[in-house]
Formats: sequence, C-alpha cells, structure tokens
Amino acid sequence: MKKFILSLLVGFFVMGVRAQVVDASLATKPADVAVLYQVPGNVVKKNTFIVISKKDQRLYVYGKAAGGDTVLMAKFPVCLSKNKGQKQRRGDMKTPSSPKGKPFSISMIQDASSWKHDFKDGRGSIKAYGHWFLRLVTPGHSGIGIHGSTGNESSVPGRASEGCIRLRDSDIITLKEKFAYVKMPVYIKDEDEGSWDWEPRVHGKAVPVK
Repeated sequence: MKKFILSLLVGFFVMGVRAQVVDASLATKPADVAVLYQVPGNVVKKNTFIVISKKDQRLYVYGKAAGGDTVLMAKFPVCLSKNKGQKQRRGDMKTPSSPKGKPFSISMIQDASSWKHDFKDGRGSIKAYGHWFLRLVTPGHSGIGIHGSTGNESSVPGRASEGCIRLRDSDIITLKEKFAYVKMPVYIKDEDEGSWDWEPRVHGKAVPVK
C-alpha cells in the first residue's frame, strides 16, 4: 500500500513538473505585437488604405508612393468576430467582408474612451472600446467599426468580437494618430482569401522601424 501511495505521489509530481514546463514555454512565447515600417517621404495620407485579413487576424496599412509603388506602413494584430463567414444580419456575431474591389470606408473617428458595453459574461457594463472608434460604412449593416479592446486585450489576436475589429488599446491610438482619416478605404477579406498578388512582394521589401 505504501508503495502504491508513493508511486501516486511521484506521478503527481512529474505531472506538475511537466505542466510547469508547458506553462513556461507558453509564457516565453514571443509577443504578437504591432510593427511600424519605414516609409518613403512621398507617401501622402490620402493615398493610404487598410487591408484586414480574417485569415491572418491582421490589419495592414498600405500607402501608394508618388511613383506608383505600394508600400507596407504598419501591421497590427486584431480580434475579429466569434463566428466566421460573411455577415448576414444583426447579432450573427460575424465581421462583414467587403465586396471584391469595393472597399468599405471610415465615416467617423469618434472618441470612445467612455463608451461601455455589456458582453453578457457577468461583468456588467464595462468600458470596452479603447480611446477611438473608427466607424465604417458597411452597406447593409450598421455599428461596425475598428476600435480598442479595453477589458478584453487578451482576445487580440483572436476571434471573440460581436462583429467589429478590435485592436489593443495602444494600437488603436497609433492607428488613429498616424494613419486613419475619414473616407479612408478599408478592405476586409474573407476567411479563405489569402494574400493578394502584390502583397508578398511589398511585405518582402518592408523594413521595420527600430
């Protein structure tokens, strides 16, 4: 009996050590952070646009240089809707994809620092949008925007929103202050849509800001 109990204790100890090793590996996993890139001085704000990849869970900011070349300006991890697929109706927990070749656009840039929302998870009505809400024109649907993730930053990147695009709170400030403007085109790809033909070339030339 004593041997049996001893073997159980040893087993529990080994399992605990393994769990600690697993936890340590997760804790030391490199952070998924935003990246800003070096941009030529001839890129003007009116020639910039956003591409959101549901597949990659990333928001990319691109700009058109004076010579016509497209350059990558920034990359942000994002949280998208809980459910995959094209949005059909209010409350279906899906992020709308823009029609092929027809981007959505930013209609308003609103201070959302005091906005609250009840996620029906027991926390009640809490601040949830970061400092800014970039409201999008999404024909057929309302209330969709790009915003922060106050109280839900651990969901970025991931799939947990009710349809909007969440950034970390510091990233929505950077996006608003450095890049966003009213009427800025915003393309949102379907889940099964990969990189466009020109994107790998553009990404290959991008140099992160140190």
